[in-house]
Amino acid sequence: MHGTVTGLQARINLIIRPPGKPDVAIECVVDTGFEGALTLPPNLVATLGLPYFTRMSANLADDTNIMTQVYLATILWCGVERDVAVLALGRRPLIGTALLEDYHLSIDFYEGGSVVIDEIL
Repeated sequence: MHGTVTGLQARINLIIRPPGKPDVAIECVVDTGFEGALTLPPNLVATLGLPYFTRMSANLADDTNIMTQVYLATILWCGVERDVAVLALGRRPLIGTALLEDYHLSIDFYEGGSVVIDEIL
């Protein structure tokens, strides 16, 4: 998977397969401080029609705890379908370290630099 650095953020397009709808490419920020798989803004979760899973507590970067809704999504990750939990929160989609586990992340950190996520050989 390839992306670019934009505005000092490593960004990559993620394909989501919403139930009963065509695939959607969503630009996500790679957030190595987030230990979950994926966050999407609540309005985007509603637009995609993702199925509800549960409610859970989430610890934010400022160390506050909030309750958030969790949904399920099928994504294409390095060409392989994966089912992941999606936290409905925030203003922009984030990819967390749960998706990066067992993968190699490379970032050329300058405006327009490359972001590469691939399998560890």
